[in-house]
Amino acid sequence: MTIGRKLHSMFGNTSESTAAPRTGLRFWVMGAGLVLILGGSILLPPKGKAQDASTDTLKRKVRVKVAPEYPALAKQMNVTGKVKIETTIAADGHVMNTKVIGGSPLLVNAALDAVKKWRFEPAPKDTTEVIEFEFSGQD
Repeated sequence: MTIGRKLHSMFGNTSESTAAPRTGLRFWVMGAGLVLILGGSILLPPKGKAQDASTDTLKRKVRVKVAPEYPALAKQMNVTGKVKIETTIAADGHVMNTKVIGGSPLLVNAALDAVKKWRFEPAPKDTTEVIEFEFSGQD
């Protein structure tokens, strides 16, 4: 049986002049697509990032902590706030990589420059931590 005949037997006349069968076909196709999407999500385990217990319970101790310099322009404009930086720390304790999570663009570079100078206690493997700097205007 051809696809055209099968559709005709399921939905009746599929000519352009009849809108109802075409609408029925659309609903059938959308329903089939929805079943495939939802059915696939039921079969697959939920995606998520496994958390390492050592990153949540055991934070790396800081050996050398450098405070950021308050940018002159930020002081002039009375810009205050927090800067959050996700930091990847190598097993030997140096900062390998940084990613800004949030904060004023006027304050971000000062925080990045400071955190790149930090040194941590050695650990068996690389870790990732979020470091937060607060610029209060009284620094």
